[in-house]
Amino acid sequence: MKAGSAALGAAVLSGCSADTLAQWGRFGLPEAATDRAPLIGNLWVGSWIAALVVGVFVWGLIFWVMIRYRKKSDDHLPQQKHYNLPMELLYTLVPFLIIAVLFFYTVQTQNGVLAKAPQQDVHTVKVIGQKWSWTFNYMEADNPAVGAVVHKKGTIDKIPDLYLPVNKPVRFHLTSADVIHSFWVPAFYFKLDVLPGRENTFDVTPEKLGTYSGKCAELCGTYHAAMLFTVHVVTEEEYIAYLNELKAAGDTGEIVAPAYPNTVQSVPASPEEEK
Repeated sequence: MKAGSAALGAAVLSGCSADTLAQWGRFGLPEAATDRAPLIGNLWVGSWIAALVVGVFVWGLIFWVMIRYRKKSDDHLPQQKHYNLPMELLYTLVPFLIIAVLFFYTVQTQNGVLAKAPQQDVHTVKVIGQKWSWTFNYMEADNPAVGAVVHKKGTIDKIPDLYLPVNKPVRFHLTSADVIHSFWVPAFYFKLDVLPGRENTFDVTPEKLGTYSGKCAELCGTYHAAMLFTVHVVTEEEYIAYLNELKAAGDTGEIVAPAYPNTVQSVPASPEEEK
């Protein structure tokens, strides 16, 4: 029995890697990969801490009242009160105070996340969400190392790649060719709606080399689950080399979403859709 308990304990402890413990410390968030992610991370962790404090306090009061004012005998009736003005004021005003504090930090975080980077050295990527994939336009016509606008167009059968240079600000322009989508990279701690007839923008600076998953976070139709893309954060040299590969392959020029309210599908339909 002791040997079995020791083995079980060892297995549990071996599964608690440093990365797992760190993720617990972030309340489930992945490791941050951009300059804006810590803003969302701090708000997320702070909200969890506030919720836990309030939860422990409320549950503590519930159990204290249950024990303190329990019925002590069959002929004993606890003191009855129709109302308690200080208590009613307390549980009315305290929630408003909590909401005000959370609202303040939420607005502060939102302003920080949506702040624009300085215009110099900003790489621009125009993103089109369409049923059921993504198109990425790299606006590098003014970059002498590329000298052209190049694009990468995904399909329902082929997940597109999005390349970004590390430690360089990137400005995303998001629009939709058909219905509402949502551009989400979990490691960026950020997502933004992709709307037909409207362009949403945000700036971000990737800070960690690596490969990250991206997806649509808005239920947009039958093949919503297929709207995936892969983000590659690479050195600037690798970024330029990739864009020149697209240029050499003839993937030049900007792909533009149809004007709203047209909902022309901009990628080949799947066999199931054609039926």
